[in-house]
Amino acid sequence: MFLLGLLFFESRNMVSYTNDYLLNKKIKIFQPEDGYRASTDAVFLSSMIDENKVANKAKILDVGSGTGAISLCLASRLKDKNVEILGIDIQKELVELSNLSAKENGFDDFLKYQNIDIREKNVIRGGNFDFVVTNPPYSDHDMPSPNKSKKIAHNHQDFDLSGWLAFCLKMLKPKGYILLINRAEALNEIFSSLENKAGDIVVLPIYSKEGQEAKRVVVIARKTSKGITKILPPFYTHNQDSSYTLKAEKILREGKGYFSI
Repeated sequence: MFLLGLLFFESRNMVSYTNDYLLNKKIKIFQPEDGYRASTDAVFLSSMIDENKVANKAKILDVGSGTGAISLCLASRLKDKNVEILGIDIQKELVELSNLSAKENGFDDFLKYQNIDIREKNVIRGGNFDFVVTNPPYSDHDMPSPNKSKKIAHNHQDFDLSGWLAFCLKMLKPKGYILLINRAEALNEIFSSLENKAGDIVVLPIYSKEGQEAKRVVVIARKTSKGITKILPPFYTHNQDSSYTLKAEKILREGKGYFSI
């Protein structure tokens, strides 16, 4: 999915980064050579915002934006909607790279990234966003990576999933949408975090291939809504020969929205 080249970006020290691509080279993304790097999860999640529900000048927040993959893909697909997108992350070096990526792609007038620790109080004004997208750390019990950047991205840092989602909900306007991707085993905690706070819940189970268990789920919910929960048909990312399915190809290569395919 990525084409690799070497970029040197100066922060405190001269550190090596790669010059990569998303969406079949439509988007350039700068990422640490040795550290947290975007996965296909980010691109899949970006596809889950239904463009038909995005009003002109809608505000979108990417919580835990990492290298910016989710919001870069959204910027590409929704730029004609005059959206405003903000990505926030605890890792300063990733924020610097993300802002560089936004500028390189010509998105920097409506896509910004800020270095923010969401564990701190009142770091950003709540109730201000129409959509919040997030790919939270997956675990607070997995063996942490020896790489500091990966450890911060993959493991909760004194902040569990429930606290993370509470922050995301606080950022939303009433009737705004939260979209997240996580491990299937986290569904109980996700539902508990959303109870009495959001409804119209939609769950998309993601399978690598037919016959396997779902390893990931996308959950969409609407703040202050009381609607029922729906489970979408399975989304298979690969055929039996390990090639991408047609739907996965359209998302990963063409940048299509899930609900428009």
